[in-house]
Amino acid sequence: MTAAPLSPPIVIAHRGASGSRPEHTLAAYELAIDQGADVIEPDLVPTKDDVLVARHENAIGDTTDVATHPEFAARRTTKTIDGRTLTDWFVEDFTLAELKTLRAKERLPALRPANARFDGRFAIPTLGDIIALAKRRHVGIYPETKHPTYFAAIGHPTDALLVAELHRAGWDDADAPVFIQSFEVENLRHIRTLTRIRLIQLVAGQGGPADGAAPDYAAMLTPAGLRAIAGYAWGIGPDKAQLWAGVTPTGLVADAHAAGLRVHPWTYRAENAFLPAALRRGEDPAGHGDLMREMRDALALGIDGFFTDYPLTGVEARRAAKDHR
Repeated sequence: MTAAPLSPPIVIAHRGASGSRPEHTLAAYELAIDQGADVIEPDLVPTKDDVLVARHENAIGDTTDVATHPEFAARRTTKTIDGRTLTDWFVEDFTLAELKTLRAKERLPALRPANARFDGRFAIPTLGDIIALAKRRHVGIYPETKHPTYFAAIGHPTDALLVAELHRAGWDDADAPVFIQSFEVENLRHIRTLTRIRLIQLVAGQGGPADGAAPDYAAMLTPAGLRAIAGYAWGIGPDKAQLWAGVTPTGLVADAHAAGLRVHPWTYRAENAFLPAALRRGEDPAGHGDLMREMRDALALGIDGFFTDYPLTGVEARRAAKDHR
């Protein structure tokens, strides 16, 4: 089953052009904009002094050079976050000034060795840095609130911090070039009381929201579940695999559109490790397969946008899909 998009499809640069530069760096965001992305996406976590910064997770051992800083050796600790126990360094244990002494590194060096040549060159950006870049380059932003229930429980609630900074930037309504996303539910419901900015409910192929607001994500994607989401959110961000049952569309796009929700699936990546078997090229997990085909097939279902680590390919796929109509 296919459906017409409710909105012209947008290309969302997932953590920037993260297939070509270390993720969540201004360099990755700049390149994504140069390649034609409509929106840049930061994952946000709070520092010890409650400044929102862009990191994939609050654990930063894999994405920064913190392990090479002897002055921070004692900060390595063990925490349980959303049911998962980790031993690492965590953003909330560092002030912004301390984080700014660190430098980013490639999170997936085995799959993206070319990105590793940029290790040590880029600082960790704040939400303010990203807003300034987006305004200067005339693109939107798509911030994700990471682990909001966890952070609220340890005294670093992020919802109000995020909304306040967006409002200071003059972005406070549904026409703002902003989408706020979360895998949790209650923080989106809370954010809905604070702002008119568009909200996106993220869903995964397995499990459920960490705040326990639904039994699982599958229940949220039933027609009744989608209608409930539409009561507070503008759209959904499903795992791209949820669009398909083998080679047959699941009907999720049509069901979401029937509920008035836009659909922005995640995440389209070129490496064989992330592609369906039929679209892989060769045996090397780091080799690139037919990402263009995967994107075009999704666009043919009527999606309203998509997250990608390769925005240049995304722009080309959107153009090709439009020309094919």
